[in-house]
Amino acid sequence: MTTEPVRDAFDAGGRGLQHQGLRRANERAVLTVIGFNAGVSNADIARLSGLAPQTVSAILTELEAMGLIARGEVLRGRRGQPATPISLHPQGAFAIGVEIGWRHVDVLLLGLQAQILARRHSDHVFPDATRIVDDIVSMMDQVLASLPDGLRPRLTDIGVAMPTNIAGNLTLVEAPEGQRELWEQLDLAGELARRSGIEVTLFNDGNAACWGELIAFPKPRPSDFIYFLIGRYIAAGIVGEGTLWEGPSDNSANLGSMLVDSSDGGLQVAHFIASVTALERRLAAAGFPVDPYDPANWPWVDFGPVLDQWLDDSARALTKVVFNTQTVIESGLVVIDSTLPAPIVAQLVQRLDAQLRQLPISPYRPPQVLPGHLGALAPAIGAAELTLYRRYFSRTLADLAG
Repeated sequence: MTTEPVRDAFDAGGRGLQHQGLRRANERAVLTVIGFNAGVSNADIARLSGLAPQTVSAILTELEAMGLIARGEVLRGRRGQPATPISLHPQGAFAIGVEIGWRHVDVLLLGLQAQILARRHSDHVFPDATRIVDDIVSMMDQVLASLPDGLRPRLTDIGVAMPTNIAGNLTLVEAPEGQRELWEQLDLAGELARRSGIEVTLFNDGNAACWGELIAFPKPRPSDFIYFLIGRYIAAGIVGEGTLWEGPSDNSANLGSMLVDSSDGGLQVAHFIASVTALERRLAAAGFPVDPYDPANWPWVDFGPVLDQWLDDSARALTKVVFNTQTVIESGLVVIDSTLPAPIVAQLVQRLDAQLRQLPISPYRPPQVLPGHLGALAPAIGAAELTLYRRYFSRTLADLAG
């Protein structure tokens, strides 16, 4: 009995386009193969993309002239013609990733190989529409100080990750009256673009974080998974058939708003059970007030039964969210990221896995549950990566189809 090899989510699958008039699509196909298969040769690229070797050679010459790729040392001593490994140039392009969170702002500079080159972090009580643009521009200036002037033209995009409908949900962080109207009037993308001179794209924070996790996976990357970022509230995302499910409002995977059973026998949205905010409230009620900005330094060993109960309740709530989501999409993987320390995330992953395996539903195959790779930085990293991906690589896997 033979098994099919597991394919990476970014495998081109031999479906490149041959028409000269579609050269841009072919360039994207070649860059996608190189970007997710570092060190490939010309022959590898032709095989993986389905493009003719002559077409690949011509495209590689152009991409090298543009500074997007780099050729390594020729590999000799192997069977056949010597091969030259090809990779993305680490200084080929740059993007800025921004996350506007309920209690913080993160700004980072990302290179084409997804390397973080500089980062700035700032905490706030609530996202203030009167100063958010000034704060982001100041932080961008700081991270850009690490980029030599000669490379500034290669800074192509700014990606901003933030909660959808931030204006309508400001009561979640007890923002002052008037902030909602200010946020509704603020053209955030337009103002940042005007101040920076760089194109700006807004993303839902869960979608951006989910994309960041997809890129962070080692090969073979999963083409289907359900993603949660347990932070101030629950950010979430879905990747299905290698495509990020954003929807017309960029909020298709608002899984934290799914209704689940609460401890009092009623219904509650998952946000108010399985979030860091819910944990903070439990800790405060038990006499453990904590610094909301620094979970890494909380006295975790002191929390005992309070933390244990929150982990159980969170796992139970997320189990219902996962199962209900699986009735809509076919996914055998759940990824849990969090702003909480890795050992706490590991406990939540373990309990969620156990709860899913105990569901009294037949037939049901519980998904694998894994901790994420990026943690709190996932939204900002993903926002930068999405802008680079959409500018230089195949916009979706369907773009590689002939």
